[in-house]
Parts: sequence; C-alpha cells; structure tokens
Amino acid sequence: MNVRTMIDIENIRKDFPILKREVNGYPLAYLDNGASAQRPAAVIDAIGHYYRMEHANVHRGVHFLSQEATRRYEEAREQLRVFINAAHDHEVLFTKGTTDSINLVANCFGRKFLAPGDEILITAMEHHSNIVPWQMICEEKGALLKVVPVADNGELEADAYAQLLNSRTRMVAMTHVSNTLGTINPVKAMIALAHERNIPVLLDGAQAVPHMAVDVQDLDVDFYTFSGHKMFGPTGVGILYGKEHWLRQMPPYQGGGNMIKTVSFEKTTYNTLPHKFEAGTPHIAGGIGLGEAARYLMQLGFDNIRAYEHELLEYATEKLTKTEGMRLIGTAPNKAAVLSFLIDGTHPYDVGMILDKLGIAVRTGHHCNQPLMDRFGIPGTIRASFAFYNTKAEIDRLAAGVERAVTMLQ
Repeated sequence: MNVRTMIDIENIRKDFPILKREVNGYPLAYLDNGASAQRPAAVIDAIGHYYRMEHANVHRGVHFLSQEATRRYEEAREQLRVFINAAHDHEVLFTKGTTDSINLVANCFGRKFLAPGDEILITAMEHHSNIVPWQMICEEKGALLKVVPVADNGELEADAYAQLLNSRTRMVAMTHVSNTLGTINPVKAMIALAHERNIPVLLDGAQAVPHMAVDVQDLDVDFYTFSGHKMFGPTGVGILYGKEHWLRQMPPYQGGGNMIKTVSFEKTTYNTLPHKFEAGTPHIAGGIGLGEAARYLMQLGFDNIRAYEHELLEYATEKLTKTEGMRLIGTAPNKAAVLSFLIDGTHPYDVGMILDKLGIAVRTGHHCNQPLMDRFGIPGTIRASFAFYNTKAEIDRLAAGVERAVTMLQ
C-alpha cells in the first residue's frame, strides 16, 4: 500500500475548505505552511460550536455554562498532554503561541536563575523569537548569549556545541526543526549532553509538531513550545510544556485573575500549576480548537504524515533543482518538508510575486532568520513549505511557475 492510499490525500483535502478557493483565476496552491497552516473543518466547527452553544468564562463560575466551558477547555489541555506525552496535565500551559512561551521562560527563568557572567546558548538557525527574548534578559541580568554555528549544509556543528557547554551555561534554547532550512536537529542527543552538566534545555517545536510525533518524556526536554496556527489550529494560542520541577521554582510571568489563590494589599499567594502562569481570561475557543487540531493530527498518524511529506520533499527537490541557476539553501540529510532556494539573477520577492499571480503561495524574505541569512551571505530565500494536504500536481505548478519567473526576470 503506498503512502497516498494510507493517508487518503484526496479526502484529506476535502477537510480543508480554503483549498477550494481560486486566486487570480487559478486554483490555490498553498505552499506557505511553515508560516501558518490551514484549518480542517473539524477545528473550525469546534470553535464555532463553542461560541454558539458553550461560551462562558472558565474556572470561576458555578453556573452550567461556565462549568461546561471549563470542562471543554480542560479536556483540550488533556488532549494536548497526550499529544506530546507529558507526564501531567499541569505541565501543559496555554499561551498565545511559541513567541509568548519563549518570552515566559526567558523572563521567569531568567529572573530566578540568571546572574552576571552566566551564559545562554542558542544556535545560528534560530527564529527571531528564540533570539530576542534571550538577548533582552541577558542585557537585564548582565549575562551573555552564545551561538552554536551552522555548517554549509545547514546542520549544526556538533563539536562546537559540545565545546560551548560549560559551567556558566544556564540554559540551552534551540529549534527542533529549522523554519528556513528544514533541518531536523538531533535534539535528543543534544539534550542528553546538556543534562550531563545539569543544564536545562528549551526546544522551539513550532515547526516540529505539525510534521512528527513529539514525546517530551522520551526527549527528556525541560521546556517545549509550539503554536496552534502552525499545526492546523487557531491563531493566538499555543503551548508551553515545562517540567514540574522547573515550573514550581519559577515566579509567574504576569499578574491578574486566575493565577492567584488569595490577594490582599500586603501579600498575594499564587495559584497552583498550571494556573500560576495563566493570568486573565484565556483564549478559550482557541484552546478548544487547538485540542481538536491535535486530535485530527493523531487520527491521521504521524508515520503517515512524515512518509507522505518526505515523498513531496523528494519530488519537489528533484523538480526544482532542474531549474538553471537554482541554489538550495539547506541540504542536511535529515529534513522536514521545507525547500528554501534562490535563482541566480532574480530577487526572491520578484519570484514570489509572479508565483502569486499564478495562484501559488510561497514565502519570500528572511523568514525571521536574519542572522542565518547573514551566515549564508544572502538577503533572503524563496521558501516552499509543504503539508500533508499538498500534492505533486501543486509542485509541478510551482516548478513551472519558477521557470516562468526566470524567463521573465532574467
């Protein structure tokens, strides 16, 4: 049985209403999944049902709707616990997304544990959201930011990573999968190496959870972050997983309702986990929708998703590398379904605009990876990022569109 049959791609496409759209008179070919994926009807319906039939504030009311909304919201948390195989649901925090999660850890961990001269270790392939928060807390605390270099093929330099770990390193914060290069980093081995020195590790999993099974207990990771909108769920919601050991020690990030037990003008007592870090009324519909997105992915099966997306990656690589003057950025042997490339004599924005006229959505620019672009000496790339609802026919259109752009621009 081939992969296409196992995941039944034609029926899967029917789950996504937006894929029926036309853009500029052409069927939409949506190849910008690394920026934000589309939503299946199951997620849209779950959000709509909540607003139509279940809406009330959570965790506070004794009336029926409040109790029902609370139950649905906490059921979503449990679904997400299962999704990443966390040991406890109180280790699963709802946030606004990956950026919010990283800022939470940088601030709460940094305020508690960072001192002048300490070091935070990141990599040269990080998204800006896993650079800037650490720069900010390092500047505040007098700590230093250290960077693991990237090799020419887009892999991290393992020897440099091992050498940079030292007695001053207080945190390793790195991406699980590069949003620009597609590189899947050997995070389990890197976590183990850090733990030999009792250094905690945060992983940016925004580009990992849509494409592969993530088991935070197997990885033994201390913090894991991801966003709903990249995994076929709502915008404005995401998850921070944190080991209970660390979450109990860290002070809360924000103050307000729900994160407290008692408040007086003299003293506030904080709530238990996970509510200690969830101040204010949450994105209830977003949490419910995110739980539904996790359920949808688990029903498809990550073995099927990875196999089919790898098939797409190989097909796209073969098709696009036939274009004269095409240069791939990121050729690591272990990659997610992302192709970043340049065409000699053209600018990424110009190619992207021509593709858009043909109904093909790709991303152009630096992809919030400016230091990585500087590393390769380029202004940006054209990035096609695939999902399990994409087809080889769409890749054929992409390849033909690139050829047309080359003819027009060179």
